[in-house]
Amino acid sequence: MTTEQLVADLRAMWSIRAFEEKVQALHKSGDVRGSVHLCIGQEAGPVGACDALGDADALFATYRGHGWAIGRGAPLHAVFAELLGRATGVNGGRGGSAYFSAPEYGFYGENSIVGGGASHAVGAALAGRHDGTDRLAMAVFGDGAVNQGAVYEAMNFAAVFALPVLFLCENNRYSELTPIRDMVRNERLTDRATALGMTATRIDGNDPAVIREAVADLAEAAREGGGPAFVELTTQRLVGHYIGDVQQYRTKQELDADGLVEPIAVAIAKLAGSGVDTDAIEREVRDEVEVAARQALADPVADVSKAKEHLYA
Repeated sequence: MTTEQLVADLRAMWSIRAFEEKVQALHKSGDVRGSVHLCIGQEAGPVGACDALGDADALFATYRGHGWAIGRGAPLHAVFAELLGRATGVNGGRGGSAYFSAPEYGFYGENSIVGGGASHAVGAALAGRHDGTDRLAMAVFGDGAVNQGAVYEAMNFAAVFALPVLFLCENNRYSELTPIRDMVRNERLTDRATALGMTATRIDGNDPAVIREAVADLAEAAREGGGPAFVELTTQRLVGHYIGDVQQYRTKQELDADGLVEPIAVAIAKLAGSGVDTDAIEREVRDEVEVAARQALADPVADVSKAKEHLYA
């Protein structure tokens, strides 16, 4: 990897990290309300994987989806505004933290049903086969979602019909508050996918370059009729499952160890001796995030009388 690409990846990861940390602060101040799940420590996934997607492709994330929306190009200001319930948000302040979407950027929304986006991605890929777009769809979910029946049904359907779907599992070792080792007998989650006859790979989820290459190769194969693929990204979150989770189930030693291998720390270590001022990159990105947050806070609050607009049943 070139120094230029590594710097670009570091900047992109800092953008997500700083955004999430600002959301954390805004939640503490009462400006952001409701349940919020942060992806701090998992920034490499969206930075690497989204590069494999084209404008017509569709991405479906979990409720931990802020980083994936940003990775698809959704503006910081508009995402902040959405979380703050502002009229200028990507959904006019209706979606909040766990339900927003930005389809104009290929981000077709989060889902608070664990693994719920998998079937949506399959539907998008199937529709693409018939509407002429031949879109690739990507579903992102956590390790706990592999125990959901709907995820297996979606993967099996995609495999049988050779649909261009990438199933990305962010394995941060915890299914909410429970270690994955206590949830399954076989911790190698790729085995679940190979049993369905699809390609599956387990890669370093803390390296955007590794993710970019692997996902790009699998995306190309899927577009050429090779069918779906499953990618297990081994990573970690550095914060609780949700804001307010005090993580009593994790030791300080574990968190300290995770801090040494998380994606931003690794990228900074790789740039040591290159002459790149990584502190300056962080300062610049944090300034950009602060500006976006201030703009969103100054925007008009969403009109509650219009809450049912764009609601279909």
